[in-house]
Amino acid sequence: MSEDRADLSNAAVPGLFRRLAAILYDSVLVLALMAAAFTLVYLPLALALGLEDLRQYPLYKHAMTAWMLFVGVGFHLWFWTHGGQTLGMRAWRMRLFSADGGPVSLKQALIRYAVATVSLAAAGLGFLWILWQPDKLAWQDMASNTRLVLVDPNRS
Repeated sequence: MSEDRADLSNAAVPGLFRRLAAILYDSVLVLALMAAAFTLVYLPLALALGLEDLRQYPLYKHAMTAWMLFVGVGFHLWFWTHGGQTLGMRAWRMRLFSADGGPVSLKQALIRYAVATVSLAAAGLGFLWILWQPDKLAWQDMASNTRLVLVDPNRS
């Protein structure tokens, strides 16, 4: 596979267990990242301004909610558009490509994230879809025109 384009015609596609394992792995990382991001912003606010309970300050509360959303979503968007692998995907030997074998665009990553969220909210139906879909495509794969493939562990 070249760095610019990959031939996805014969690429192995990960199954449901591997996908869910990577999601679980990334969830732990994102929670830790969000806790650190919250602390780095909230602690100075609490010390400098005396904000002990953000619920009493709607502006700060909404700003912190937006910050947490930015950090959580940004984690996935960054990794998907910069190398095609989150840390969980790397651990489980998966990589995300555009359907043409190229890198994933920001637009594709945003669509993928939004549809994956809907997929999970629908009791995981969008992920379970791969069990009876011949190409093992989840809803987010189809909607974003991306493909998740297994990668060679010896490839750097």
